[in-house]
Amino acid sequence: MPPSDASQPSTPSPKELKSALKAFKKRLKLTRLDDQSRIGVGPMSSGRESAIVAIMPPEQFPQAVWDELVRQGKLRKAGSQQYELVQP
Repeated sequence: MPPSDASQPSTPSPKELKSALKAFKKRLKLTRLDDQSRIGVGPMSSGRESAIVAIMPPEQFPQAVWDELVRQGKLRKAGSQQYELVQP
């Protein structure tokens, strides 16, 4: 009897990987914007750059998706459950 599909870890589809990477980039962008807009920066100043480089990935995608994006070199593990975007 052949093994069932449920026992084998499925590899994420290219469409799912693309969607996950897009969601990750959007969350990273929003997190950085939120950090930059904190109170304490003067209204006449030009603002400041966000120091945020890593975030926790969106939970709607399984861990296998994030592992595959790391394997492909698009993301890098940055510590405890956090990932950062690899700049080309």
